[in-house]
Amino acid sequence: MNKTTKKIGIVRKLYDWVLHWAETPYGLPALFILAFAESSFFPVPPDILLIPLAISKPKKAFKFALVCSIASILGGMLGYYIGWGLWSVVQNWFFAYVPGFTHHNFELVQAKYNAWNFWVVFTAGFTPIPYKLITISAGVFKINFLIFILASAVSRSARFFLVSGLIFIFGEKIKKFIDKYFNLLAMLFVILLFLGSAVVKLVK
Repeated sequence: MNKTTKKIGIVRKLYDWVLHWAETPYGLPALFILAFAESSFFPVPPDILLIPLAISKPKKAFKFALVCSIASILGGMLGYYIGWGLWSVVQNWFFAYVPGFTHHNFELVQAKYNAWNFWVVFTAGFTPIPYKLITISAGVFKINFLIFILASAVSRSARFFLVSGLIFIFGEKIKKFIDKYFNLLAMLFVILLFLGSAVVKLVK
């Protein structure tokens, strides 16, 4: 069994373990911990737990989204600190064990930061791009902390409230749609934002 296959197997086990918390009385604190940890090192996104929790209690869907957003932003701050102050100590562990962390990805992110800054953080916060890669690299490359927090707050809240809002409005029947198309729709949304930003610059 090669290293990539082993990583996939570990992530699958973690996925199943996360999902089981939706069926326990500890779903909300588990959601907070998951969203916090996913922003800096944990490989399973919080949507995996947010969706079944919101479906099981649709009236609390926006509460779940709020908890998820706050925890994710706080976790992002931890990720930023890891990159800013601890990266020389922990980088080998991240490159070896955390999905999405490669030297190539880090070099790519650094180049994008030089050009876009806010939008790099926003895109990762809203789309399937590993958010932890961005939070830690933002600290490594000393991105302006206030810009980082603003982009994180807007993108993570938009993502989680969108998911909860769809469930609140449409109920369980939207679950398959979210599972199948959310990542694609998120990417399209960000592309439209980029195009809009480019148009504004051209008009100016």
